[in-house]
Amino acid sequence: MAVLKVIEVLANSGKSWEDATNKALEQASKSVKNIRSIYINEQSATVKDGKIDDYRVNVKITFEVH
Repeated sequence: MAVLKVIEVLANSGKSWEDATNKALEQASKSVKNIRSIYINEQSATVKDGKIDDYRVNVKITFEVH
């Protein structure tokens, strides 16, 4: 039986929500091994001069604990 753990990570990007998600995964991968999945819990953005300035995601990352 595998034991799985979930962490919550916040990330942002000036390009897109997809880029912010990739940044969250990339950063988590530096210290967490055996990542199995990523779930986008929430998306938001900041607006400046009528345009999206910063894309933000709140993700849950699931990984296996040995």
